[in-house]
Amino acid sequence: MSTHAQLERQLRACGQDHLADSLGSNPALADQLAGIDLASLAALIEKHVRRPDQPTLATDLAPVECFSTVTTPGRQVFDPAAVARIGDRLIRAGKLAAFTVAGGQGTRLGFDGPKGFFPAGAVTGKPLFAFFADALLGAGDRFGLVAPWYVMTSTRNHQQTVAFFKEHNYFGLDPADLFLFPQGEMPSLDIRSGRILLAEPGRIATNPDGHGGSLRALHRSGALADMIARGIEHISYFQVDNPIVRVIDPVFLGLHVGEHSSAEMSSKMVPKAFPDERLGVFCQTQGRTQVIEYTDLPDSLAHESLPDGSLRFSAGSIAVHLIGVEFVQRLNTDPDFQLPWHRAEKIVPCVDPDTGSRLNPFAPNAVKLEQFVFDALPLARRSIVLETSRQDEFAPIKNATGIDSAESSQRIQTARAADWLEAAGVAIPRTADGTPDCVIELSPRTASKPEHLAAIDLPDAIAPGQHIAL
Repeated sequence: MSTHAQLERQLRACGQDHLADSLGSNPALADQLAGIDLASLAALIEKHVRRPDQPTLATDLAPVECFSTVTTPGRQVFDPAAVARIGDRLIRAGKLAAFTVAGGQGTRLGFDGPKGFFPAGAVTGKPLFAFFADALLGAGDRFGLVAPWYVMTSTRNHQQTVAFFKEHNYFGLDPADLFLFPQGEMPSLDIRSGRILLAEPGRIATNPDGHGGSLRALHRSGALADMIARGIEHISYFQVDNPIVRVIDPVFLGLHVGEHSSAEMSSKMVPKAFPDERLGVFCQTQGRTQVIEYTDLPDSLAHESLPDGSLRFSAGSIAVHLIGVEFVQRLNTDPDFQLPWHRAEKIVPCVDPDTGSRLNPFAPNAVKLEQFVFDALPLARRSIVLETSRQDEFAPIKNATGIDSAESSQRIQTARAADWLEAAGVAIPRTADGTPDCVIELSPRTASKPEHLAAIDLPDAIAPGQHIAL
């Protein structure tokens, strides 16, 4: 651990004199700074705060080739039943774990608390965490064992999340199969000077290091070692905001370990609904898969279309991946491994280091640095992308209103359930435009695919205006 003098020199070397001056009177500040890589901070401040560059795109950027169960131009067709048998064997052998990135708060939703607590059920209002637990329990019913679940929190919501799981009796799961751990933190930086902001006198303002920090956090927390001890070989990665994500998917797993992939990192996508949809786009460069953030994709490429009118760069990332345990191990044992940092301008309440007065800015005053997990894709030897159905697997809750809100998610939940139930012989009331005239919440324990309904005792019909949870 750095001595006081060493820490002071490091702070002054990276332009943080305001912290160096207060070290002697605040031992807690030294403890907080011990978790920050001050040696690399100066270069990060220069690159991302003082002289931020526009991202440069590869000149050979091309659309990624995707696998699909439907014959579509530009898609590789495969046999779902064959790869599902491979995935099925691995799941039954206990080779797959679930991993949820859940460090965020519900601020954008107008919700006071961690996002995993948000009431997402269209009828029951059950929280997002309950959806994922039900998915694991349902997969346990079908495959004969419940996959262990790893949940990455943040320092600000970790204790709340642990208490929430305990309060809800772990949503029916065995607590021995749950592993909750916080992700890393980065200091929030003044947008003009690059100085580390203070949340209060003597305590720096920090922010989570992004979902890309999960690859380091798995190792540092002991979660990766726990997976290895259990014989886990693959990680089903998903973020906390999508209640209908297919947590355990034998088809995806079978493709991930198949002949076209290295079984290191694979992804799911949905075709973008419109050019400016806020989804990163899967692309290919130098034979490697990568994701270009929607903010970094030029309008000319985002709007470029094919002769049939469809978007050329259409493969939208839904933040669902399969990641090999050996791949995460390899990255963490490489001394040169470092995902790139991304700049985000944010409003961060803070205090003036000179006067100690409280500052509540109305415009972005801070740069937060974060890493994205998809930036590990080019590091995989081979990687596949699987096209999936938006209605079947993607109903995120990101915004308070409009697109990707709780309301839009609940509409998708109902539409999906109605289609599946109708195909199973249940009469569904519909309005003149064909939308369901009812509200349906279908638990992932009941069914995560249409064929699972064959084993369920279903009603003959749903009444107009009925709210029903199955």
